[in-house]
Amino acid sequence: MMYIFNKKWVLLLLSSCYFFSTSVQSTTFVTMKTSLGDVKLALDEEKAPISVANFLRYAKEGFYNGTIFHRVINGFMVQGGGYNENMIKKPTHDAIKNEAANGLKNDRGTLAMARTNAPHSATAQFFINLVDNDYLNHISPSQNWGYAVFGKVVKGMEIIDKMAEVEITRKKGMANVPTIPIIIQAMEVEVKSPIQKKPEVPIKAIPNADIQIKAMPEIGISKVK
Repeated sequence: MMYIFNKKWVLLLLSSCYFFSTSVQSTTFVTMKTSLGDVKLALDEEKAPISVANFLRYAKEGFYNGTIFHRVINGFMVQGGGYNENMIKKPTHDAIKNEAANGLKNDRGTLAMARTNAPHSATAQFFINLVDNDYLNHISPSQNWGYAVFGKVVKGMEIIDKMAEVEITRKKGMANVPTIPIIIQAMEVEVKSPIQKKPEVPIKAIPNADIQIKAMPEIGISKVK
């Protein structure tokens, strides 16, 4: 497609302007290294800023190192980040606001904050959904607060599925505890920005000329306690 203009002076764009904005939002990734293998997580800072900041705080402090996945329910989810191998609960920072109303759903492979029955009680523990758990989604403050999703698995979901298959037992009063501990060895934080396309060369005003402009192509925008 082509548009033709015939003007004495046609100012298409100022020489200091570009067709596209080069402003892009970075994405934070966390590689969770476990005794069963590595899992890469992408965090959604735009929709869950409080939950992401909270998770990163614990990750950067080394809090999760040596903690375990202490609750594994096949067909539901795997939960960890609160207890060590001896089933001793680690002390945490204050609880955070529940962001379950952010529009993110508890679908398979998503990362969400674990909490007690109190809506705003999440601290360090998190879980990864093994299936689409629609009933964990936010409905309303009066009906169902829901569980806040703040990220998703982008690599290593087979490791999470492997966790779901381990033998479980009851230990220190808690059910669904893996017989052989699944240990979180480290959380490696990485911030990446998408590859930025080089801006188009701005077109300056051209006197007394028929100017043909090719149409630019469209750009894609790319029950837990």
